[in-house]
Amino acid sequence: MRTLGAKSRGSIVPRDHRLVTPDGQWVQIGTPEFLAALGDVDPNFDPFVFAVKNLGFVSLQTLRDQVVEIHLHPRNVPLPALLAVQQELQTCQTHLYRLIYLTTEWRSEIIASRERAMARLSELCAPTFVPPVHRRFVVEPRDLSTLFGDENNPLRPLAQKWRAAFGHFDPTVIGLAIERRLLSRLMIIGIKPQTVDPVFRFIGDGFNWADERYQVNAIGERTENQPDKDYGEWVSEFYKAVGRSAEPRYDLVMAAIGQPKVPDSQVDRIVYERLLLPWKTPSGEVFVTMASRMVDAYAGSEPASVGGDSSVPINVRKSSKASSVERLTSTSSMSPQGEPG
Repeated sequence: MRTLGAKSRGSIVPRDHRLVTPDGQWVQIGTPEFLAALGDVDPNFDPFVFAVKNLGFVSLQTLRDQVVEIHLHPRNVPLPALLAVQQELQTCQTHLYRLIYLTTEWRSEIIASRERAMARLSELCAPTFVPPVHRRFVVEPRDLSTLFGDENNPLRPLAQKWRAAFGHFDPTVIGLAIERRLLSRLMIIGIKPQTVDPVFRFIGDGFNWADERYQVNAIGERTENQPDKDYGEWVSEFYKAVGRSAEPRYDLVMAAIGQPKVPDSQVDRIVYERLLLPWKTPSGEVFVTMASRMVDAYAGSEPASVGGDSSVPINVRKSSKASSVERLTSTSSMSPQGEPG
């Protein structure tokens, strides 16, 4: 893959590259404006490489009027630079976009849609998620690769499905959950474009500590609106982060979730593994699936939630569950303007 290289090896950076500075201004490589933004009028290093890797500059070049190529180090790109690049892309007439970006190594993606390229830039440059802190809820991130290597973990098939499908949601996701007996411990959260509040789209019937009224009305409601408001707000931040970054999470969670009509002193602490996966849908809405399992070695004698993630304090009636599954499994046949649920 072609990446940034040093001049001593023969610079691979064409001189007609344009760069956007961290404050959103466009400059040409080698010009006084570029060197001023770099902060060094006579650098003894490759200024292009340094600017992109260390200072948050983003480069853009159109190759033969066919491919727009973008270099960036997402962790360092500030919002003004990101917005400037996205605004520039809105005027592009090309159909292919190549993103070359640095994580622990240089990576490359080819994208055949201007809108998807803009969305992918937002995902890559999303701020690093810092889990919210709460005295009753503790999360310990786990390495997703350990899940792929654990043949005995019931969450593994769903992770494999997500990877094999390149994160595209279709009816077979529900089918797999049924086949692997994950449906009762499965929850699907929806995050629509241009919105920030995740909402319930599907709730398995393995979560049984909410009253009947909440069970019926939960679908379509914001995930933060739960009987334990603190927990709802806490866990919603994880759903937002996964939807925004398009990166999965695999966690160990310890939580003491409040229940209706149960004194706090009598609420048991539960521990569970949680797998959060982001999925693309034809409507543009992002689905975040939550699948979980109790960790019995840590759970109390009477767990406060059956089946895992108590972010879903609901035992949905069979009729509600069936209608939710039907709406979700029809998502793959929707037009881009369709809305599931």
